[in-house]
Amino acid sequence: CTHCDRYSIWYEEVMIYPDFSGIEPPNEDLSEDIKKDYEEASSIVQKSPRGAAALLRLAIQKLCVQLGEKGKDINADIGNLVKKSLPVKVQQSLDSLRVIGNEAVHPGTLDLRDDTRTASSLFKLINFIAEKMITEPKEIEEIYNKLPESKKKQIEKRDKK
Repeated sequence: CTHCDRYSIWYEEVMIYPDFSGIEPPNEDLSEDIKKDYEEASSIVQKSPRGAAALLRLAIQKLCVQLGEKGKDINADIGNLVKKSLPVKVQQSLDSLRVIGNEAVHPGTLDLRDDTRTASSLFKLINFIAEKMITEPKEIEEIYNKLPESKKKQIEKRDKK
């Protein structure tokens, strides 16, 4: 795969390994543990959308931890992230994740109403949150760090005023 540099196996224009069932691969900036949950969910989403959604809710809990939260109560984690200047779209995404299916469903548990559409939304939202909260800030920091030290000092001086 040119995206992730891992092996993929195709048969007559159908990818048979890994079994992503048309699901976008996980964001590369997610922790390895979250990526494993995401990939496992993608391998079973067609066979067990409820199982996939349960794994993805667990991945969301772990993502909150990766973002510096406790990961015990997603509602509290969202509130704390909002206080840390969480972008509105990411807040809406997290609230959607919390409410999709049933807000009483805890990470890693099955909701009898979860279907492939729900699981597909969860995949997209995980990658969206990772892009906005991990990848984009990392890319901006990399660009900023390439500035000459003298220019960074001028910026610091300007910002102190």
